[in-house]
Amino acid sequence: MNGMNYFLTKTALDFFIAFGVVIGGALLAGIGSVLVFQAPGPNMADTAEKLKIWAIVAAVGGTIDPIRVIESNMLEGHLSPVVMQICIIVSAYLGAYMGTELIKLICGEAL
Repeated sequence: MNGMNYFLTKTALDFFIAFGVVIGGALLAGIGSVLVFQAPGPNMADTAEKLKIWAIVAAVGGTIDPIRVIESNMLEGHLSPVVMQICIIVSAYLGAYMGTELIKLICGEAL
């Protein structure tokens, strides 16, 4: 797999992983709310907000490695890997953000 193909694949997968973490966590929070006789909407929206940062961390690998890639390549003057890593993190953020907004829309707390 060439470099650009790997980058696009990684970017897309990180987007959908972050999206899935937020959607899955919020839906399970809704199911849990129903089981304990609470309104699911507010709990789902609140859980989606709280999961957003953790969805990004889960999507990019959950370690400090992405930050190390940025730091080491920037210090050496290699900007291409830095830009690619930042794009991957932004893609994960967009996935988490879109998942949160979708849950808010479903729960009636749209934008």
